[in-house]
Amino acid sequence: MPPVLMYCTATCPYCIAAERLLRAKGVADIEKIRVDLEPGRRAEMSQRTGRRTVPQIYIGDRHIGGCDDLQALDRAGGLDPLLQSAP
Repeated sequence: MPPVLMYCTATCPYCIAAERLLRAKGVADIEKIRVDLEPGRRAEMSQRTGRRTVPQIYIGDRHIGGCDDLQALDRAGGLDPLLQSAP
């Protein structure tokens, strides 16, 4: 399973929903970058993704986007194969 990285905050309902979906898909380890605790990381996230909202999710080197993007990928049948790919 490729590594999963998520820029997030503690209280964001979209971050919580995205994490819930990833856990349901068997992702045991999510590297969380808390932009509420490390404000400098928000600028890093914006520069890296071109977006300002959380969550911003990476699976391996692929930027998935936010919670809506993750859910859309799952509905389209693309999330499971991506999670099952080699790191």
